[in-house]
Amino acid sequence: MTPNAEETTPDGYGRKPVTELRTAAGPTGGSPQHELCAEELPPDLNQAILEATKQVAAILKRHEHDFALAGSVAVYAHGGTGNLQHDADFCIRPEDAEAVAATLEQAGLTVYAPPEDWLLKAKCLGQDIDLIFELAHQPVTPELLGRAVDLPVDSVRMPVLAPTDLMRALLAAFSEHHCDFGAVLPIARQLREMVDWEAVRAECGDAPMPAAFLYLLERLEVIAPRGGDR
Repeated sequence: MTPNAEETTPDGYGRKPVTELRTAAGPTGGSPQHELCAEELPPDLNQAILEATKQVAAILKRHEHDFALAGSVAVYAHGGTGNLQHDADFCIRPEDAEAVAATLEQAGLTVYAPPEDWLLKAKCLGQDIDLIFELAHQPVTPELLGRAVDLPVDSVRMPVLAPTDLMRALLAAFSEHHCDFGAVLPIARQLREMVDWEAVRAECGDAPMPAAFLYLLERLEVIAPRGGDR
């Protein structure tokens, strides 16, 4: 994964963002058995994201990489609505990032490093894939991946982040510059019976934005007040 000097791009990562999935006959020499042609994708964006999710998960499983599905597709796997948000997110350990990237490149996908230093990005079937190795401002750990639940995602089983870990990550992302309660509220409603809310409260501490969101959930009777029963 270390780029040659002549291949290194100005960002120093040796990767170039592209908008198309490279085919098996392209520079990577990957096998075509894992890929679908872009024209075969269903017109529905949600289904397209699911197809890309299944493709990436199948490749990672086949090569025995540790990972867990995150984001809106993980919510869908836990029984949430199929209104997916832009991309598919996979949690991987920081020490596995280079090996995971190499596996995906060998399968014909393009992988590149964005300006953010906590993830890699890939393209599969025209859809964005985020390979996240830092979640909720903390490195992805074996313990986090070990709590993942094996669930089917449109017929392909894969490890999916536990609901409590999903909610922790969503609340930890709140800040003065990014605080979209409207996007997270439906997810909290959908997962409320599966989340350990006391653990979420303990994790978030006194951070003002997560505390405000938890208070909103209490007022809407989505969750019980601290120490109470809903």
